Amino acid sequence: MNYRWIILLQWFNLSNKTVGYTDYKEMLRIEKPHLVSICIESGKHAQIALDCIESGSHLIIEKPIALSLQEADDIIKKAEEKNIKVCACHQNRFNKSVQKMREQLEKGAFGKLLHGTANIRWNRGENYYKQSDWRGTWEQDGGALMNQCIHNIDLLRWMMGDEIVEVIGMTDNLKHDYIEAEDLGLALVKFANGSYGIIEGTTNIYPSNLEETLYIFGEHGTVKIGGKSVNKIEEWIFKDDSDVLEDVKTQYNEDPPTVYGFGHTPLYKDVIDAIVTDREPYVTAKDGRRALELVLAIYKSAAEGKSIKLPLEKCSTNNFIGRFNK
Repeated sequence: MNYRWIILLQWFNLSNKTVGYTDYKEMLRIEKPHLVSICIESGKHAQIALDCIESGSHLIIEKPIALSLQEADDIIKKAEEKNIKVCACHQNRFNKSVQKMREQLEKGAFGKLLHGTANIRWNRGENYYKQSDWRGTWEQDGGALMNQCIHNIDLLRWMMGDEIVEVIGMTDNLKHDYIEAEDLGLALVKFANGSYGIIEGTTNIYPSNLEETLYIFGEHGTVKIGGKSVNKIEEWIFKDDSDVLEDVKTQYNEDPPTVYGFGHTPLYKDVIDAIVTDREPYVTAKDGRRALELVLAIYKSAAEGKSIKLPLEKCSTNNFIGRFNK
């Protein structure tokens, strides 16, 4: 038993009888697991997912669901054919603050949606990228938007009606010359319902993570969720609502020790319940594809210097290899 496996056993309080594998195909063949969570470099998500679906395992796939739309479509199609549940791990949807915002949205408290903003102002330095050589590469990862910012990008698209008409994006690598992809991404999004979205994502903030915020502005409501990872309601104003900001903060604000938040546990519980009751997970593979599509649309717009119409049918991070070569 190697040192890394011992650490995993201790971290998750697992029995020493727990079996570890270095070959996932062998694990699928021998264990025939009911549910698999894929938490490996992003460029390998798709092939492992397809193999798991073929073997009959339900899936939780860490973000992003894949690095190309073709791969995401293959996962969705094969899962439907095999009646397999696939969840994209966008755990921030389960934040108490986000759930409260969604509740207001679904009951129409915002009125007509006007615009929303997703701001991800974080820091990642050279030590972070040295931990794993796949990070920041086009083939296995992507940049700040795909890795760090995709959770909030998912929330913005979900809240603003999902369907997008057009995207205008700009990306750059300003201070991470040791990675291939971007450390700054900016975008303007036009949604099919007539509302707009603004995205600002960066890993350049000095000296450490500053905030991850989500604003939604409607004709009858304004909400800001902030904190390190969209877990604290900071503004709460509605025309026809008796909730007081301080009361909402008391009930729905969370203070997680890291940017990962508390969403993984309810997400996993939801997937297990979806399997048992034979329903779709709260966060589906199609949701994961939507988040991926928006990031790729920003990349494509930035690379081509023009607005991009959605839906996109084909696009991959590999299309942008060499984008920031000096």
